[in-house]
Amino acid sequence: MAVSRHKHLVLILAREFAANLATPTFIADETGRLVFFNEAAEGIIEQTFAEMGEMPLEDWTSRFEARTLESEPLPFERRPPGIAFYERRPAHERYRVTSADGAERDISVTSFPLFAHADEFVGVFTIFWRD
Repeated sequence: MAVSRHKHLVLILAREFAANLATPTFIADETGRLVFFNEAAEGIIEQTFAEMGEMPLEDWTSRFEARTLESEPLPFERRPPGIAFYERRPAHERYRVTSADGAERDISVTSFPLFAHADEFVGVFTIFWRD
C-alpha cells in the first residue's frame, strides 16, 4: 500500500497558485521530488501530471537534455531549478532542451526557492516558457 506523504502548506498553496496560471509551472519539494506541474506545462512536457505523477529529482531532471544556446551541456546544478534547490536563491536562464521525442526547444526558465520560515526550505517554484 502506498504511503501518502504530508505536504507542507506552502507547497499546497503554491500548487493552488500554479494550477490557476496560464504560464507553464512546476513545483518540487525540499528533496527535489517533482510534486506538481500545471496544465500549461503539459504542452512542453507532453504528458499530464495525472499521467506522470510525482517523481524523484533524478527522473524528472533527466527527461530533457539541456544545453546552453551555444550547445554546451548544462547540468542540473547550473539550471535555474538546480540553483534554487542547491543554492537557495532565485535564478533565470535561457537555454535549449531536447525532449524524449527529439524535439528541440529554446526556453526561458525562472526558479525561486520556497521557504516556510527564513530557515525552513520547503521546495522550488519554477516557471518557464518557449522563446
